[in-house]
Amino acid sequence: MIRLDKYLSNMNIASRSKVKEILKGGRVRVNSKVETKGDVKVDPEVDVIEFDGVRIFYEQYRYFMLYKPQGCVSATKDRLSDTVLDILKDENTDGLFPVGRLDKDTEGLLIITNDGKTAHELLSPAKHVDKKYLVHLDKLIDDAAIAQIEAGIDIGDDKPCLPCEIEKIEDDKVFITIREGRFHQVKRMFAAVGLNVTYLKRVSMGAVTLDENLQPGKYRRLTDEEIERLKNK
Repeated sequence: MIRLDKYLSNMNIASRSKVKEILKGGRVRVNSKVETKGDVKVDPEVDVIEFDGVRIFYEQYRYFMLYKPQGCVSATKDRLSDTVLDILKDENTDGLFPVGRLDKDTEGLLIITNDGKTAHELLSPAKHVDKKYLVHLDKLIDDAAIAQIEAGIDIGDDKPCLPCEIEKIEDDKVFITIREGRFHQVKRMFAAVGLNVTYLKRVSMGAVTLDENLQPGKYRRLTDEEIERLKNK
């Protein structure tokens, strides 16, 4: 059971303060009866709740695809910088969090959700979920360096990185697919062969690929098909 005002807010009808006005205006019905009190308890799985004559269906988990821009931090709160949740200011962000993180100067795909189980599955080291990045380098990369990185390069941690795949686009641009999430991992992998990353963009995570129509700083909800692929990886 949940309070009606919280339920309406969670379903992104309006903020908690505006929900009070909506209720007072007689715009909400519970099981065909007008309800004006926000503290009334409802069961979203059983009760029929309508707003302006349209039924509101319960949504336990929410999933968003965000094109994280550079300069934005992958956190729920930060005293100094804008966070990825600040981009979702028009949504009800209660309970939402980014799945993993991208460095402040890295852009690209970030999944935002309130589904802790799926997030854990995506981030678990034991699952080895693919993460694909577009990488721009300061110098040309040769086949020997590619082979060294792909084989599982030592970046100074307790053990070398797992093997990965690199697809050369141009002499100084590649796609790399890794299955770990170590600190600054991609940058450190290329630094280990004497190359500096000048631009980094995540283009996919698991079976979900960044929408080509999204611009940096924009987002959309995942489709049902994308959610299914995300969960089944």
